[in-house]
Amino acid sequence: MLTLARKIWTTPVVTEPLVRTHDDTQIEAIARQVDERARRLFGRSLHIREVDAGSCNGCELEIGALNNPYYDLERFGMHFVASPRHADCLLVTGPVTRNMADPLKRTYDATPDPKIVVAIGDCARDCGIFAGGYGVVGPVSAIVPVDVVVGGCPPTPSMILAGILTALDMRGASLVQSNSSAQSVTATNKIPSPPVGGEGNTACASGAPMGMKGVTP
Repeated sequence: MLTLARKIWTTPVVTEPLVRTHDDTQIEAIARQVDERARRLFGRSLHIREVDAGSCNGCELEIGALNNPYYDLERFGMHFVASPRHADCLLVTGPVTRNMADPLKRTYDATPDPKIVVAIGDCARDCGIFAGGYGVVGPVSAIVPVDVVVGGCPPTPSMILAGILTALDMRGASLVQSNSSAQSVTATNKIPSPPVGGEGNTACASGAPMGMKGVTP
C-alpha cells in the first residue's frame, strides 16, 4: 500500500497539455457560419438526414465523426434526424444502387423545400471504383438534384462541413435572385392608374366609359 502511494506521489503528470490547434479554430468558424446561414435560410437550426445509397461505409464513418466529442455539431445547433420530413439537408453517400434509387428519390421528395443536397465522396460524384457495376444506377446527381459535391475517399468531417456551408450559400443566393426577379416582374406588370384631368378624361358620374367625355342625359 505504501509502495503504491509512493508511486502515485512521485509520478508526474503524463497527459498531454490541451492546446487548441488551427483545425479546432477552423472547424468552429465553419460550423458557426453553417448555423448562421441555416437560421437565415430556414429560420432555425440545421436538421440533417443522411442517406447511404450504396457506399462502403467509409464516408459514414466521417459523417458519424461530426457527432463525436471532438467535432460535436450539437453545440452549434445542428442535428441529425431520422425522418426526411424533419430535414433541411440531405447528405448522400455512395454510388446509387438499383435497390436504393427509388428510396433516395422518395426521401428527396419527402424533404420539405427549400432543401439542400450534398453528395459526399468520390462514389457519390462519379461512382468511383464501382462505376460500371451491374448493380449501380449511377451517381447521386442521376437520381436527385445535387447542390454541392464533396470529393474525397472519404472526405474529412471539416470538408463535409465546408460543403454544407457552400450549399447553404448557393441556395441562399438563388432564393435572393429569384425573389428579386419576382419583384421585378410584379413591378412591370402593375396596372397603370388612369390619368386624371383633361377634357377627354373627365370622370363620368353618368356612367359613361372612362376616356370619353362625360355626357349628361
